[in-house]
Amino acid sequence: MTLKIVVDENIPLAEAFFSPLAEVVRLPGRTLTAADVRDADALIVRSVTSVNEALLAGSKVKFVGTCTIGIDHLDIAYFKRQGIAYSSAPGCNANSVVEYIFSAFSALNVDWRGKSVGIVGCGNVGGHLYRRLLEFGVNCRCYDPFLSHADNVDLCSLDEVLANDIVCLHTPLTLSGPHPTRHLIGTAQLQQLTSGALLLNAGRGDVIDNQALLSFMQQRQDVQVVLDVWEGEPNINTSLLRLVDLASPHIAGYSFDGKVAGTEMIYQALCTHFGIEVTMCAADLVAADLTPLELSAATDFELMRQAVLAAYDIRGDDARMREQLQNLPVNQLRQGFDALRKNYPKRREFNCFSTVAKTHIEKKSLNNVLATLGFCTGFETSKTGVNT
Repeated sequence: MTLKIVVDENIPLAEAFFSPLAEVVRLPGRTLTAADVRDADALIVRSVTSVNEALLAGSKVKFVGTCTIGIDHLDIAYFKRQGIAYSSAPGCNANSVVEYIFSAFSALNVDWRGKSVGIVGCGNVGGHLYRRLLEFGVNCRCYDPFLSHADNVDLCSLDEVLANDIVCLHTPLTLSGPHPTRHLIGTAQLQQLTSGALLLNAGRGDVIDNQALLSFMQQRQDVQVVLDVWEGEPNINTSLLRLVDLASPHIAGYSFDGKVAGTEMIYQALCTHFGIEVTMCAADLVAADLTPLELSAATDFELMRQAVLAAYDIRGDDARMREQLQNLPVNQLRQGFDALRKNYPKRREFNCFSTVAKTHIEKKSLNNVLATLGFCTGFETSKTGVNT
């Protein structure tokens, strides 16, 4: 069987995984056309590509894979009518998004352990964040109408979540059904945020009414806001960009490790669909070398903060986005936003780093907090400090 696979140009290791199986054609996901996929047997995308009848009608495509958790960009009803198989990559970048959240906390100098955290949406990403915070003993409150107390003992109302010190949004975008999420957070909900609160959205941009958020931030300077996702992206509201505390171009889940995990999951699903033996895995393709981090601080929070920002500093994403986008004319925003994503620096997850700390903090306690964040500990010894 000779296959042709069209792949979004931003999917890593696509040739390594798929070229032994098929002809691989890389194209920009945002601008894919029906002509681009007409003679393809499979299409592999990310969230920027709307895969629907307009794109696939008249094509040979019988398998669609998205290397993302969410599937709101896929027309599942159309796939079912046409007998097109599809697969997503649930959980592939959940850890990457959680590390993005910890980097935001660290950049804003927020010790999350002493805060109450509300989480909206406790699926793959929100659930992962919830479990990680529980390991730190953080008081969490969660809103997810599709879960029961048997799934999560900390479920509560949206109003109760919005009353917390930190509010993290990790819900998919849905437009219908019993609990649609578009503009779930509007003027009334924003006004419920307490003074000094921190609001983070790393789910879908349209979950927050961005015009309402702009008006809110113009009136309230006592709430910090971190946005990775934007309503109408890539044509984002640059006035809002100027006001938020940290901004990034929908890259919270863009760690190299998370993206590779997504590629691997879709590779396995494609092999299953076409009856091809799975012979490749990410471990065969990605080096496992650890990068050492030398740390020195007087408190465990400062050491954690130092480790997180040394491994991944969200402030770099923020600076690049402001420099490239905030003064662009509207007709250039799409190109600028997508360029930031296409040229995103290679970012490894915390488990790719080992830590050496010079500190008087008790060794076991420090090991525990760094390991809970995901760092590899105990690989090197500091002569003047603690082996971590």
